[in-house]
Amino acid sequence: MSSPAPSEFDNRLPRRSGSVPLRLVFIGWGAINSRVGDLLRQRGAPIEIAAIATIDSPEARSRLPEGVEFLGSADQLRALAPDLVVEAAGRAAILQWAPAALAAAPAVILASTSALADDGMLAKLAELADRHGSRIDIPSGAIGGLDALASAAVLGLNDVLHQIVKPPRAWAATPAERLLDLDRMTERAVLFSGTARQAAADYPQNANATVVTALAGIGMDRTRVELIADPAATMNGHRIAASGAFGRMEITLQNRPLATNPKSSELTALSLVRLIEHRTNLLVI
Repeated sequence: MSSPAPSEFDNRLPRRSGSVPLRLVFIGWGAINSRVGDLLRQRGAPIEIAAIATIDSPEARSRLPEGVEFLGSADQLRALAPDLVVEAAGRAAILQWAPAALAAAPAVILASTSALADDGMLAKLAELADRHGSRIDIPSGAIGGLDALASAAVLGLNDVLHQIVKPPRAWAATPAERLLDLDRMTERAVLFSGTARQAAADYPQNANATVVTALAGIGMDRTRVELIADPAATMNGHRIAASGAFGRMEITLQNRPLATNPKSSELTALSLVRLIEHRTNLLVI
């Protein structure tokens, strides 16, 4: 008898049996976190969404899953006693929610990593995590190979370059609009060249991944970044090149954008699913 065709979700790792579902709080219910919630449900992940913080409007509330509490204030987090808080709502959300989340939950996932480029932000959050016995988890987001980059950094890195290539319209509502005619481009153009810290400050929605690269490698001010608009691009591309005592590496990815937000990649949501499921799996890769 032939084996059944593999399911779309057959990559699930062994999970703890008989355990209490993981209680999640989502900060933000936009394109990324709503996609994460859908994927967790499809995969049968043993999680319970305890509450969601989002814009307080009838339209935003109507998009919440049935039976899930609307979270209107950071002060409500402690009473919910979540096992994990997952943020994907932008830089301002980290300022508003992260301190309370670190006090209320044993772990917090921060997806809006561009906020960590702000002077003192990372040190402040790390101090709060230490004080409350919590932990900050940073997802790999739209990129991969961070295990190799971080491992190579143990011996020291000489140079790290992170290039991001996206279709012109993915750079809409950014400083790129003042530099390029995004609707009429016919050739590839570099719209930014500088450090990861500056890229995150100028392009917070598009350059989150460069902060992750910097944290894994040689830091915000030594990581070089190039942001590129390419009318021939159909996906969001990343190229990370690094050299050091270990040797040389080059990591390239071509990511499909989220259907509901061309600035973000599908892989960003998938990386969050992976981090969440790590907390319920018996085997972690």
